[in-house]
Amino acid sequence: MDFQFSPEEIAFRQEVRDFIDRELPRATREHMLAGRGPTKEMVVEWQRKLNARGWATPEWPKEYGGPGWSAAQKYIFREELQMAPAPSPLGFNVNMCGPVVIAFGTEEQKKRFLPRMANLDDWWCQGFSEPGAGSDLAGLKTRAVRDGDHYVVNGQKTWTTLAQHADWIFLLVRTDPTAKKQEGISFLLCDMKTPGITVRPIITIEGGHEVNEVFLDNVRIPVENLVGEENKGWDCGKFLLGNERFGQARVGASRERIRRLKVLARETLDGGKPLDQDPEFRKRVTEIEVELKALEMTVMRVIAREMKRKDNKPDPTTSVLKIKGTEIQQGVSELLMKAAGPYAWVDGDPDEEGSNEWDLAPDWAFGLAGTYFNWRKQSIYGGSNEIQRNIMAKAFLGL
Repeated sequence: MDFQFSPEEIAFRQEVRDFIDRELPRATREHMLAGRGPTKEMVVEWQRKLNARGWATPEWPKEYGGPGWSAAQKYIFREELQMAPAPSPLGFNVNMCGPVVIAFGTEEQKKRFLPRMANLDDWWCQGFSEPGAGSDLAGLKTRAVRDGDHYVVNGQKTWTTLAQHADWIFLLVRTDPTAKKQEGISFLLCDMKTPGITVRPIITIEGGHEVNEVFLDNVRIPVENLVGEENKGWDCGKFLLGNERFGQARVGASRERIRRLKVLARETLDGGKPLDQDPEFRKRVTEIEVELKALEMTVMRVIAREMKRKDNKPDPTTSVLKIKGTEIQQGVSELLMKAAGPYAWVDGDPDEEGSNEWDLAPDWAFGLAGTYFNWRKQSIYGGSNEIQRNIMAKAFLGL
């Protein structure tokens, strides 16, 4: 059954769509329509336009700069951004660290950090995963020792997404090494210009620089940058990961890619016939569309439940969104690879002179193999899908 939006919600969707059509730079839209991620400059420019409109932080309470939208409006806004496509507000700022500061931070921290997060004056990154502590995040070893009005931090973070752009990093650190695994952890905010921080790139399989290693060598972080209570940072981390997993559903983004896939399949020949006439291909597209509709309905149920909750405990249903959302995105990337055939391996700049590979390859095939391999990570980050299944088994089955 299709969702039925009220006339006011339909009018709101048109308002969002008109704003995107009017304000989104054409170069940004075309860049993203080609299947490429936005540059840092594109994200900053767009988020500041959204912030000027009061739309950069849809999940924040109104008293902290949020627009005061209903659950349906938030869903519509997110969907329209992803379908345009347009850059989403930087998740590290508005969906991860910002909500943690709102829920657990002091009033001084809220005044200091939230406005700059919303306007992307500060680009944040996430210092959670470590060598040997990725999916099993509670096994982290980065150590913070209290020294007067500072914590002295030593350790290493890895797979730190976009740390090369970051002005600040939010960290999970171990402040009590004698406590049980999930205890003795604290949540700290750190300026990336602090002496002792080193960022080294990790070049991914497709040749991209998206993730990094971050080394912390006697980094002094003011105690005033502790969020919540010392040794209670696991509560902050679980709350944050619940928000992150919710965002990984990406229904609108998958819908836009399926739309694009169908167009390409009509134009791509396979055995002398358009690919969209291949029964197996059509069957797989239909399966993914059905899964996407089920995911969409689950997202709406989770949103409705979130609006009624009065505590900060993560909803285990977000694990469902994380699993199915990432599986659908990976499935679409596989079908795009099939549509491109051998041209999916073509990389580089399609406008570059002397690139013989591009003589026959269609522009839309650019980097599809790289995207396919890069997206294998989706079922790992934010807590691997195996961990999410364990969470659901415990929450729903008591196992």
